[in-house]
Amino acid sequence: MRFTSLGSGSSGNALVVECGGTRVMMDCGFSLHETKARLERAGLSPSDIDGVVVTHEHDDHLGGVARFARRYAIPVYLTRGTGQWLPVDFPAVLVRYIDSHTPFAIDAVAVEPFPVPHDAREPVQYAFSDGDARLGVVTDLGTITQHVVEKLSGCRALVIECNHDLDMLMTGPYPVPLKQRVAGRFGHLCNADAAHLVAAVERSGLRHLIAAHLSQQNNTPILAMQALSRAVGCEPEWIGVASQDDGFAWRDA
Repeated sequence: MRFTSLGSGSSGNALVVECGGTRVMMDCGFSLHETKARLERAGLSPSDIDGVVVTHEHDDHLGGVARFARRYAIPVYLTRGTGQWLPVDFPAVLVRYIDSHTPFAIDAVAVEPFPVPHDAREPVQYAFSDGDARLGVVTDLGTITQHVVEKLSGCRALVIECNHDLDMLMTGPYPVPLKQRVAGRFGHLCNADAAHLVAAVERSGLRHLIAAHLSQQNNTPILAMQALSRAVGCEPEWIGVASQDDGFAWRDA
């Protein structure tokens, strides 16, 4: 199994998981043209994607899904709560409703959704597996739950939200209500909370740890890397970062 990010942040998110000849995209928050360009940068074309799994309805995750899936006739997997935000004319034949507690498979990719606290209708995050290695991805959650810890334990690779540095957020230019939303129980993880999450999971086989969904206004890569490195006892340089513009290159899990 290998995986790559096409970009991660408040302006758009997409991640691709590949097992054998199967490739699954998690979220698509970019325009059709931008998604195609970012796939090409990763050595892929839209026809290589066998399915799109969606976390929730916010535009930086769902915004490009309908246009991309409709243009290339790709099935979309999402909860019924998230599905309410698809365009009314989206082809029903491409919709695959999922249960937030029930694993499923897209050809060679085993997909395990799990619910998370976030200010969306029925949000989930995902773990992926090829039957051997597991990749856990959480890009949007406001609170660490024991269920999330259990689902991320035993993964060989983790992509973890490090949205903001709390001090930068609270002293920054955001209006107070937005600060409260971002830092709230249904908002986003700060660096310290992300570190607590990583420290709590079973990680004896962990090979990759990547900080994702960094706020460009309220965080820096080095702050996120330092927080996660302290949690696992490694050098900050070992921590990867999924950037908004470039994501990160292919990694083998």
